[in-house]
Amino acid sequence: QDKKKMAQAKKPSQKGSTVKMVVQDKKKMAQAKKPSKKEPKDKSKNIMRDVRIRKLCLNICVGESGDRLTRAAKVLEQLTGQQPVFSKARYTVRSFGIRRNEKIAVHCTVRGAKAEEILERGLKVREYELRKDNFSDTGNFGFGIQEHIDLGIKYDPSIGIYGLDFYVVLGRPGFNVAHRRRKTGVVGFQHRLTKEDAMKWFQQKYDGIILPGKK
Repeated sequence: QDKKKMAQAKKPSQKGSTVKMVVQDKKKMAQAKKPSKKEPKDKSKNIMRDVRIRKLCLNICVGESGDRLTRAAKVLEQLTGQQPVFSKARYTVRSFGIRRNEKIAVHCTVRGAKAEEILERGLKVREYELRKDNFSDTGNFGFGIQEHIDLGIKYDPSIGIYGLDFYVVLGRPGFNVAHRRRKTGVVGFQHRLTKEDAMKWFQQKYDGIILPGKK
C-alpha cells in the first residue's frame, strides 16, 4: 500500500497535464496566425493604390486672336463634344506680336471614359511611344501631335489643320483630399505618384514603349 501511494504521488494529475496541452496549442495557433515581420506587405493588391486618369487637358495654342483661334475652338468642340475655354496671354511679347490679356490659345478638360478614349486615339498616332522626358516627377505626362485629322476627325477645308497638346494628370483614390474646397488635406508621401509609377502604368495599361530622353 505504501508503494502504491508513492507511485500515485509521483504521477502528475491528468487535469493539470490537459490544461498545459491546451495552453501550448493556443500559443502555437497564435504564433501561426501572426505574420512574420520580415515579409513585406504586397501593396499591388490594395485597390487604394490603383493608378487612374484624373483628367486629360487638350490645348491648341494659335499665338493670335481672331479667326484662326475660333477655328481651333471648333476642332476641340468636334473632338470632345464640350465647350472649350479661351486662354489669355500673361505678358506682352512684341517679337511674337502678343499683347497682355489677348486670347491666344484654347483648351478643354475631359474626364472619365471619354478621356480614356481620346487618350487612346492620341497614343495610337504616336504608336504608343513616349520619351522619359514626357513624364514629370509628380507622375503626370504629356505629348503632342502635329495634325488633328490623325485622330479620326474629317478634314474640313474651312477649318484647316491644327496641332494638339495632350496633358494627362494621373492619381489614386484619396487624392481628392488635396483638391476639395473645405477641409483641404495633404496626400501622404507614400501615397503620392512618382515618375517611375507613371511610366510603369503606361507600359502595363497601353503596352507602351518608353524611349530614352533627348539629353
